[in-house]
Amino acid sequence: MAVGLPSWQCLIDHLLDDLGLERGAIEGMHGGYQMLAEYYRLKRGGIGPLRSWMDRNWRVDPEKIGASKLHKLIVELDFPSIYTTNYDRNLETAFDVLDKRYAKISNAKEIASAPAGVTHIIKFHGDFDDDASLVLTETDFLNRLAFNSPLDVRFRADALGSTLLFIGYSMSDPNIRLLLHRIWQTWEDSGHRHDRPESFAFVAQRNPVQEAVLANWGITTVGPPDDARADDGLIQFLLNIRQCLEPPT
Repeated sequence: MAVGLPSWQCLIDHLLDDLGLERGAIEGMHGGYQMLAEYYRLKRGGIGPLRSWMDRNWRVDPEKIGASKLHKLIVELDFPSIYTTNYDRNLETAFDVLDKRYAKISNAKEIASAPAGVTHIIKFHGDFDDDASLVLTETDFLNRLAFNSPLDVRFRADALGSTLLFIGYSMSDPNIRLLLHRIWQTWEDSGHRHDRPESFAFVAQRNPVQEAVLANWGITTVGPPDDARADDGLIQFLLNIRQCLEPPT
């Protein structure tokens, strides 16, 4: 939203209007937007028109992305792999604007063809260029709970050998919590849990309950610097990482 994307509520409002439903149709339903998208698929026979609407309305002017401090830092930090649950192309656009090579991955074919030595942008919930890859409806999310799609296999492999930094994920999301639990369980079953690479989750606000549960799963929570304002704590956090990585002068 910081670069002009609509909120999830805008998506929900569009679905309700398109389907002729009242605003209270999903009130009190956990994961209501997923069920609403499922209903859309049933009524329309597919999500093609919805994907087209999202693609049109979720495009951001490259100049806006180029001016985004957050996107600039993500590119400059040179992560080997970036997993995103966003469907939009903002990350790819940021790499394009800053003239840095990358490989987009949203299916098994792209896993196999992605070149080494560049950042892999892995569209964990799909990409607008491939309707079949989108994880949007309730069925899509339930299918992903099996955690055995090609992208899930790739993520498990990365989780076994790399430090993970979670940014922008809701730690209360059941899908994310199941994913974290599966990673923890893999290491527990391996008999080598003490050899697991460290993993971290950036949180805008500290919560002792959440911190304790995540710590039990091998995830250390980190917050914004003490002197950072609430709205740019993540930017300051990434700036600090970049500063630590800079060679001494």
